Amino acid sequence: MTLDARAHDKDALLTTKRESLWQDALRRLVRNRAAVVGGVIILMLYLMAIFADKIAPYPYEKQTLVDQNKVPAWMLKVFPTMQPYAKISDKYLLGADYVGRDLFSRIVYGTRVSLTVALIGPLISLIIGVTYGSISGYFGGRLDNIMMRIVDVLYAFPGLLFIILLMAFFRSTFARPEPGTFTYAVSQLDARLGGMLFIFIGIGLTAWETMARLTRGQVLSMREKEFIEAARTIGATDLRIMFRHILPNIVGPLVVAETLAIPGYITTEAFLSFIGLGVNPPTPSWGSMISEGAQVIRTYPNQTIFPALALAITMFAFNFLGDGLRDALDPRLRGTQ
Repeated sequence: MTLDARAHDKDALLTTKRESLWQDALRRLVRNRAAVVGGVIILMLYLMAIFADKIAPYPYEKQTLVDQNKVPAWMLKVFPTMQPYAKISDKYLLGADYVGRDLFSRIVYGTRVSLTVALIGPLISLIIGVTYGSISGYFGGRLDNIMMRIVDVLYAFPGLLFIILLMAFFRSTFARPEPGTFTYAVSQLDARLGGMLFIFIGIGLTAWETMARLTRGQVLSMREKEFIEAARTIGATDLRIMFRHILPNIVGPLVVAETLAIPGYITTEAFLSFIGLGVNPPTPSWGSMISEGAQVIRTYPNQTIFPALALAITMFAFNFLGDGLRDALDPRLRGTQ
C-alpha cells in the first residue's frame, strides 16, 4: 500500500463520525425482538385510545336492557359452559354486559384510562423524584440526610394502603361540595376527567419516592467525576452543571426505571377501580369491568376474561419494552451486540 493510500485511509477514519450512545442504544433496541413487539403493541394501544370514537361501534355508556348478557354464536365454542344461559346475538363482537353495554366498545374506551395513567404516572414521578433526588444528591451533607429521612418515613407506610386511604378521603370530602367553593371546582374537574384526577394525585404522592432515591444515587456517583470537577474549575454554576453535565448522563437509567414502573401504575389504577375507588361510572376501566364480570364469571366468563386479557397484554408490552430499554441503555453492554 502506498503512502498516499495509507494517508487517505487515515483521513477517512478520522472523518468518520463515531456512533453516539443513543444511536448505539437504538440499534440494540431494534435488534431486541421482544422490545420491538412490546413497542408496536403500545403504539397500537395508543392509537386505539386516540381513535376510540372511530373504532368502538357503540358509545361506552349506551345501555340496551333487552340485550343484557347477550353473546355472539362463536363464543359458545370457546366457552361451552355458557350454553344453558346464553342469549345469542351477533350484534356485539365480544358480547354485552349486565345492562346491555357493548364489551368491546368499553374495552376500547378503557384503553384511555390505563394509558393515561401510564403517561401521567411516570411524568409526575420524574418531575418530583428527579428534582428532589437531584437536590439531595448534589448538595449532600445535612440537607441530603434530612431529605432522605423524609423519604424513609414515607417508605415506611405501605404505598397501596396509603393510596386507598387518600382515595377514600378524597371521595368523601368532595362528594357533595357547595357551589362556588374550591372543593366544588376540584370535584367538577374530577368529574370532567371521569374520576381520574384523584387517581393521579394518589399515584403522584407515592410514585416519586423510588425515583428520588435512584436519582440521588446517580447524582452522588456522577458529581465526583473528573469532567464535573473540570466544569467547577472553569466557573460553571450549579444549575449549569446539573442540567448540562449531570442530568444528560443519568437520564438513561431513570427512563428505564420509569418504563419498568409503568405496569405498577396501571395495576394500581385497575385495583382502585376494582374495589370501587377508581374512575366514576359509567367511565369504563378494565379494573371496574373485571370487578363487574367477576360476579358472573361462572355463567358469563367473557365479561371478565376479555378485559383481564387486555390488561395483561398491556402490562406485558410495557415490561418487554422496559427490559429492552434497560439492555439497550446499559453502557456495560455497549458494543457487545
